[in-house]
Amino acid sequence: MTQPHPATQDPLGPADPRFLDRPSPTVAPDLLGRILVSERPDGRVAVRITEVEAYTGLEDPASHAYRGRTARNAVMFGPPGFVYVYFTYGMHYCMNLVTGPGDTAGAVLLRAGEVVEGLELARYRRPSARSDTELAQGPARLTQALGVGREQNGEPVPGPVFQLLPGAPAAAPELIRQGPRTGVAQGADTPYRFWLDGEPTVSPYRRHVPRRARTSGGKG
Repeated sequence: MTQPHPATQDPLGPADPRFLDRPSPTVAPDLLGRILVSERPDGRVAVRITEVEAYTGLEDPASHAYRGRTARNAVMFGPPGFVYVYFTYGMHYCMNLVTGPGDTAGAVLLRAGEVVEGLELARYRRPSARSDTELAQGPARLTQALGVGREQNGEPVPGPVFQLLPGAPAAAPELIRQGPRTGVAQGADTPYRFWLDGEPTVSPYRRHVPRRARTSGGKG
């Protein structure tokens, strides 16, 4: 169920090393309205974050950390302030910011944003986008617009590739909404998805639909 996010006082700015050293459900709404900058060899793109999802650790069945540490999710089990990139559906990358506290396994998936710098480069990277609104509308599109791939897994934030800036201004608390996570099979109803109300770049909500089992007798 969609609901307003309770207004909070954000005591930390993204330049503070403690900003990401908090539980992911606390960090996630504080990321809305922030600017994420990606510096790649072919240029610079900046995105204003408009939609995120929080994932916790071993107690969260929707989290990659749920079944313990693996080579794939090892960054999640490290300290906060790093990027966790994973490959999904055999064709897309998704980008997360690893959160705390300490070395607990938590991360915030960056689901959508508005490109505010580097539009021409983002358009080049996302030639199928029908409008600028679609350039970073969804987690795979956002990583494409930012030029993020597997090699960025484990990059520090801040660091030579990524910077997290305050935004001008950061999101007003009354604009923040929260509701169930999208497209996950387990833990979907946990209200850890946060977005900015009225933002056209926010991706459509889609509840998980189980894949139908293949039956015999089909074409082959």
